[in-house]
Amino acid sequence: MTTDVAAPRAGRREWVGLAVLALTAMLVSVDVFVLLLALPHLSADLGADSIEQLWIMDIYGFMVGGFLVTMGGLGDRIGRRKLLLIGAAAFGIASALAAWSTTPEMLIGARALLGIAGATLGPCTLALISNMFRNPKQMGLAIGIWSAFFTVGAILGPIIGGVLLAHFWWGSVFLINIPVMAVLLVFGPVLLPEFKSPAGGRIDLISVGMSLAAILPFVYGFKELAKNGFEFVPVLAVVVGVVFGVLFVLRQRTLADPLLDLSLFKNSVFTVGLVSLLAYSLLTGAVMMLATQYFQLVDGLGSLPAGLALLPGMAVSTVAVLVSPILARRIRPAYLISGGLLIVAVGLLLMTQAASSGGSWLLILGFAVWCLGGGPLLSLGIGQVIGSAPPEKAGAAASMPQISNELGAAMGFAIIGSVGAIVYRSTLTVPAGVPAGAADAARESLAGATTAANGLPGGVADQLLSAAREAFTSGLHTAALISAVVLAGVGVLFFVKCRHIGALGAPAQEAPAPAAEEADEAPEPVS
Repeated sequence: MTTDVAAPRAGRREWVGLAVLALTAMLVSVDVFVLLLALPHLSADLGADSIEQLWIMDIYGFMVGGFLVTMGGLGDRIGRRKLLLIGAAAFGIASALAAWSTTPEMLIGARALLGIAGATLGPCTLALISNMFRNPKQMGLAIGIWSAFFTVGAILGPIIGGVLLAHFWWGSVFLINIPVMAVLLVFGPVLLPEFKSPAGGRIDLISVGMSLAAILPFVYGFKELAKNGFEFVPVLAVVVGVVFGVLFVLRQRTLADPLLDLSLFKNSVFTVGLVSLLAYSLLTGAVMMLATQYFQLVDGLGSLPAGLALLPGMAVSTVAVLVSPILARRIRPAYLISGGLLIVAVGLLLMTQAASSGGSWLLILGFAVWCLGGGPLLSLGIGQVIGSAPPEKAGAAASMPQISNELGAAMGFAIIGSVGAIVYRSTLTVPAGVPAGAADAARESLAGATTAANGLPGGVADQLLSAAREAFTSGLHTAALISAVVLAGVGVLFFVKCRHIGALGAPAQEAPAPAAEEADEAPEPVS
């Protein structure tokens, strides 16, 4: 990240513009949580079956992940403000289509359009923040505020969704997007300056197709592996994604104006930052999924109380991502990020102490501790990735943390989730007297054991549930332990590779000389 103390300071216009951008970030987070609550209502109204419900939930994430690289590169070429406003208009229109959908297929299509439009929001807002806030202290705080609004959205999502669904029909959860997009469309041209690369060429459509053919099947495959275990189609999808990913990389190396400039990865700060964000998403996302299942299937909490159990951690995360950039003015970011990842490991180790009943309080505490430790990575790490890229490539660089989040979450659910499932099946001892069909269902998952127990005599049912909950808790412990060890190692790696970076705003005397592509002058703003 730049450490030029003479960098110009942002004024009131930039900070008000940040408020508009942060509001947009919060909306994306709210949207995920309100849809979870609305799914039973819209499914009953539209007659959506289980497969259609999965596509209603998943298609948005698929489209966002698939188009992030394209939108990041496109914003660099045509202008980040222009693409953001186009995306905001499309997001509002797609929201209206989703709200008044009359069939599951129409809603799935509207959600796909929402995902494509949503892929413009993250890269463009982050790239604009890096352009608006050239002073490193201010940029760090600005990205911290932007990150905090994501967790604020996660906190408000269940509340807003509950209020809307209590008083209005399910389509209202989509209509809340429209006023926010209207604010962006009205005030964006006034508050947000335009930036684009002065040397940006035409976008390579073959690269766009290759990026979609790499990311979409890869994410789909891992999500299906997480849900259904190893099956031919998901494995094939992952392989197809990897093949097209390799072809995409090879093509970028031959282009004079690539969609994604691979020279960015020569910068160790950029690469290590991305690896750290990927590892954090991969490991903690899966453990969070197992923890929410524990709340509901082991301790018997309802879906809403299980969601509310995560709110203390999210509140801590909000504070942590806001405070980290302020601390980084005096403490080197590598110390904060590496120390934070060790704190994350401590939180995960606390989770390994939860018993097979009544352990929710330990999971809530452990989650809060890990959210405290994750704050520096989520704010400073994103800032390091974007700040280490040349300004004219900020859009492409800004897409990478979100791609790492999408890929990490999909891989984590499949890999770490599978570890938990393997431990569950290997440690479960089915009590005597359980019929073969019920025993087979119990061996599949804790949810299967819970369903099977409903048809058994009281004593046998209690024994089966006790054994299944014990086995599931063992799987949770193993997943949390593995995640703790790996993330501690990632913290050490980050410290070794990035400890030369000074505190935000400090002179860069100890930083290595930048590569030629990193030393380019910033592009002039376009009025």
